[in-house]
Amino acid sequence: MSRVFAIVAAAGGGTRFGAHLAKQYVAIGDKPMLVHSIERLQRAVAPARTLVALGVEDHEYEARISRLPDVDAVRCGGVTRAATVRNALDRLAPQSEADDWILVHDAARPCVPRETLSRLVRELADDPVGGLLAIPVTDTLKRADDDPAARRVIATQDRHALWQAQTPQMFRFRILADALAAPGSLDTTDEAQAVETLAAGGRCGRPRLVMGSAENIKVTYAQDLALATAILALQAERDHAA
Repeated sequence: MSRVFAIVAAAGGGTRFGAHLAKQYVAIGDKPMLVHSIERLQRAVAPARTLVALGVEDHEYEARISRLPDVDAVRCGGVTRAATVRNALDRLAPQSEADDWILVHDAARPCVPRETLSRLVRELADDPVGGLLAIPVTDTLKRADDDPAARRVIATQDRHALWQAQTPQMFRFRILADALAAPGSLDTTDEAQAVETLAAGGRCGRPRLVMGSAENIKVTYAQDLALATAILALQAERDHAA
């Protein structure tokens, strides 16, 4: 039976967040954002092992986060997110089989609902490739010109068949390893993009889309913290009522 290993990407400095502390360590309620993200995976998916991929000069993890069961922090951050994930994947290689699942999640997505995680694992269980959480684009999309002083609209984009990618993204170990080893893969912005390139060359099937959740926000700016806090409180009330 295929096992699930998790990689939590937490090597970013969070420059857009604007705090003196990397955003993954900023508290939401009584615990750092990173802990919320890890615990969501542990409770809904129960990975055999979780690697938290930190920056090589991260000095905060041990000071701010207590030892968590089946969780290992590794300082393997690369120059890009893809490089960080590939480095973490190399750490898992000795214990992973080709058909094992690698679930990659962003530390800055602490609100992913447990039922959404369960749906991802359930719908991909028999898939030969894997896939990702995503939601259909509902807003009108505008393409802008390149004038930073006063941007103007060039065109309205057709949003038909467009989806907004989320994490976790989950792929078979060998497919993800091959995708991240391919030339140019370290410039991809998510795992699915790397697998898409592999699929375009006929080496695997295309990633599958699994319905995500609007609650699964990514905390990018400081003002996003208030929304994340409200979502977590709402989810706690919902869980208590159930």
